[in-house]
Amino acid sequence: MINADHRQHQIGLLLVAAAALAWSTSALFVRNIEAGLMTMLFWRGIFSGTAVFLLFFLMERGAALSTLRTLRWPTLVVALLSATGMITGIGALRNTTAADAMVIYATVPFMTAALAYMVIGEKPSSATLIASTVALLGVGVMLLGADLGGSLLGQCLAVMMAFSMAAFTTVMRQHRNIPMLPAMAASAWICSFGCYWFAEPSTISSTDLMLCMAFGIVQNAAGLALYAFGSKRVPAAEATLLAALEVPLTPFWVFLFMGETPSPQTLIGGSIVLLALFFHILAEFRRRPAAMATPVLPP
Repeated sequence: MINADHRQHQIGLLLVAAAALAWSTSALFVRNIEAGLMTMLFWRGIFSGTAVFLLFFLMERGAALSTLRTLRWPTLVVALLSATGMITGIGALRNTTAADAMVIYATVPFMTAALAYMVIGEKPSSATLIASTVALLGVGVMLLGADLGGSLLGQCLAVMMAFSMAAFTTVMRQHRNIPMLPAMAASAWICSFGCYWFAEPSTISSTDLMLCMAFGIVQNAAGLALYAFGSKRVPAAEATLLAALEVPLTPFWVFLFMGETPSPQTLIGGSIVLLALFFHILAEFRRRPAAMATPVLPP
């Protein structure tokens, strides 16, 4: 049983890391879509929610409708918290500096560790706390000389975004036997509904619409689905720690595909974050389950 749990933990590590990889492509889409921000996010949510919901039906097949009827409050809570995180994240970027938002986002593993301990009694490992601290220092290096001091409203929205992610990760971890794909789909649709009132959906070009479709499926839907599957298999604080891979990978993709050279601080700080998370994943894969690591003495 211990070996099976360890294997599930390893799978969870890979799934959450893959979710962060998907989320990190956001800048590539944002830079290439000419439609307004709210219009872009409206269509992204429509396509993302639909893709996740179709995935749920494909996985559940004939049991999909009966599964939907059995869903209870944890699914609704996760949907609302995830949607809140999306909407407040958008608001934070519009009302404060990206540096402010990034600093607050880097505290999510610590916020999650505290929340998970208080709500479900899950203590983070020392390795997770050490890796989280090193990653936070790396983010600090990335932001050396950056424009800090955005508006109080934007900073409050960034805190709400961070708390929302910590909270819905904790709820998914607590209720890991409940299917959460419907919650992820609903959160994307709720985000679209919130953006609709400030968007101009009918004015989007066909090219931008196709890019929004790819944005919704590749970046958002894939990330949400992978995170829903992975966060059930690893401690809550560790899941949000691995999601921080998004921070250094985002400027890397922009450099690789769009030729934008990152600053020396971004290169150094991003490397620190990547190394912290890489060695954490490597250590978790090499760690032997307790049943294997402790020799059994003969009677």
